[in-house]
Amino acid sequence: MEQYHGTTILGVKKGSKTVIAGDGQVSLGNTVIKPNAKKVRRLGDGSVIGGFAGATADAFTLFERLEKKLEAHRGQLLRAAVELAKDWRTDKYLRNLEAMMIVADADTMLILTGNGDVLEPEGGIAAIGSGGNYALAAARALSEYEQDPEVLARRAMAIAAEVCVFTNDRLTIETIGE
Repeated sequence: MEQYHGTTILGVKKGSKTVIAGDGQVSLGNTVIKPNAKKVRRLGDGSVIGGFAGATADAFTLFERLEKKLEAHRGQLLRAAVELAKDWRTDKYLRNLEAMMIVADADTMLILTGNGDVLEPEGGIAAIGSGGNYALAAARALSEYEQDPEVLARRAMAIAAEVCVFTNDRLTIETIGE
């Protein structure tokens, strides 16, 4: 069975501003089946942003679960993420979901995985998905030269789109903070 491929999600945090950018391409084998997918969105009351890589239905299930955890923990992202990761690792149904997420609020940016990982990225830069390593490398290289996290994210994603066949330049970007 052919697999859906193609996601690049990049998170950049500088100072009090955090940006999550995602490309729009979804591929099946060597065919682009959707060029403008929205893989980045606001969660809960809008105080959290997130982007996903992996199976779309799985990612939406995880976003819904995270929103419930945010409600239960009064918007505390770290606490909600840890509780989601516990469930994701131990629940029979959730354990089979194939997705990763980058989520952020005004203070924190995290990578969440199905292995139960809740990781705070070093240097305020995180990337996931098939083009994630390209975007991560570009963002790290540009980081000391570009102070605006949105400009940095756009440039890094453009570089990733040039070198990764599963990444395009149709970006969805969400920003939180000043």
